[in-house]
Amino acid sequence: MRTPLAAVAAQALQAAKIAHAAHAVLAFTLLASAGAALAQDVKANAEAGEKKAAMCIGCHSIPGYQASFPEVHKVPMLAGQNARYMQGALAAYKSGDRKHPTMRAIAASLSEQDMADLAAYYEALPKAKVSVEAKPARQPSPEVEALLQKGKCVTCHGENFSKPTDPTFPKLAGQHTDYLYVALKSYQVQRNAQVGRSNPVMSGMAAGFKPHELKQLADYIGSLPGELQVVPQSRFR
Repeated sequence: MRTPLAAVAAQALQAAKIAHAAHAVLAFTLLASAGAALAQDVKANAEAGEKKAAMCIGCHSIPGYQASFPEVHKVPMLAGQNARYMQGALAAYKSGDRKHPTMRAIAASLSEQDMADLAAYYEALPKAKVSVEAKPARQPSPEVEALLQKGKCVTCHGENFSKPTDPTFPKLAGQHTDYLYVALKSYQVQRNAQVGRSNPVMSGMAAGFKPHELKQLADYIGSLPGELQVVPQSRFR
């Protein structure tokens, strides 16, 4: 019995999707490995990072501070975030893989050493670390659980979203929900000179979600206890 043409086409499409996803993961892995190799040449200095953080304090050290681009949202909490992830984020702003006028202008002035120092400084904050349970403090609804499984979020960010499986991935638990929502939407933006983030894995993940589903993911993950904080600091030292 011959296989109907529609069934053959569907099988071919599914195979293409799997191959595309595999290539995306491979590309991301190679990029992360290259970044790690470069990072090994730079020895981070948290004390030096503290002296270089003046340009960051005006936004990231003010509780509740909001940005207005590409829409109004709280700027992300940095204290306690993985240093290698922050280094990668700054490098992406500098290269233009992450599009944000203010952050690109700041990152453009930073050397690899500056990025490593700043990342080490913020990772070391706060001095009083928060302890987070290995499992989420609140279980998601069945609908959100299905979305988490669809996006395979736990695979990279950990079961409690505070212990990523690789230090180049960010901690997400407790992060501002409006920031998480804006960040997730930015991975869906394609061919825009002003807005968007280029990341093969995250772009592939976010592409399959509707805006209200991304909002549900952001609301749940942001509601969980996490290690991230805003540490108020003075501009004057």
